[in-house]
Amino acid sequence: MAEPRTDYTDDLRLAHLLADDADSLTTSRFKALDLHVVSKPDLTPVTDADRGVEEAIRRTLSRVRSRDAVTGEEMGTTGSSNRRWIVDPIDGTKNFVRGVPVWATLIALAVDDEVVCSVVSAPQLQRRWWAHAGGGAWTGKSLMKASQIHVSDVRRLEDASFSYSSLSGWEERDRLDEVLALMRRVWRTRAYGDFWSYMLVAEGAVEIAAEPELGLYDMAALDVIVREAGGRFSSLDGSPGPWGGNAVATNGHLHEAALAYLGSLPDSDDDDPDWPRTGPGSVSPLRGR
Repeated sequence: MAEPRTDYTDDLRLAHLLADDADSLTTSRFKALDLHVVSKPDLTPVTDADRGVEEAIRRTLSRVRSRDAVTGEEMGTTGSSNRRWIVDPIDGTKNFVRGVPVWATLIALAVDDEVVCSVVSAPQLQRRWWAHAGGGAWTGKSLMKASQIHVSDVRRLEDASFSYSSLSGWEERDRLDEVLALMRRVWRTRAYGDFWSYMLVAEGAVEIAAEPELGLYDMAALDVIVREAGGRFSSLDGSPGPWGGNAVATNGHLHEAALAYLGSLPDSDDDDPDWPRTGPGSVSPLRGR
């Protein structure tokens, strides 16, 4: 007899409360004339809002989940526990700095290296997305005003929509040709970017989202939402979860086909209809590389 699944409802409610506090801070600093912005060693921007949100979340967790570990983008990892909160205070800081309203706070809980609940809160879009293990994926303004979401049933690349953040990262990793081949194959491409690409996969509006380099804090909250919506979330080598430093999320039906272009899978059988080809009789763009 299978063991009963742990109930993470209380943790999910806490994540929403943490997001409430984060939203108050980020919205008060968005487009603020005195917003302080500096460059980190990797030349990405960080603002006083990023630091303030992470500090506030850590303060609350130290009171109500004092035994849990915390990993954050700005302050690294503290504590040692099989329960770990993973926080990106502002995903889309470049948008935040430039006044583009597409950014979000990402809050996730991982237990024994499985993400079991998360909240993605985008206050300027007036939207949240959330999920917990076994509870499905949801979107709305709050727990009380929510609708369940599901990935699409699209099963052919020619009918699929592919979202990405930029092409430069793929070019730096010598994978631009493969990405362009996928873009030519699918029905539609758009650079929705950052968290939004993955939430659109979970909603069924997009079938494929991928990025070649990401931190754990960029991915953890997205992973469980995509999975609970019925999709798949993995590294580009096909390893499940947000642990590999990069990501591809799909509606599930197209995961292997997407990895054939973007990932590190073995060559597919020639009779696979979704194995990438650039034309009749041509070979995969990955073969021979």
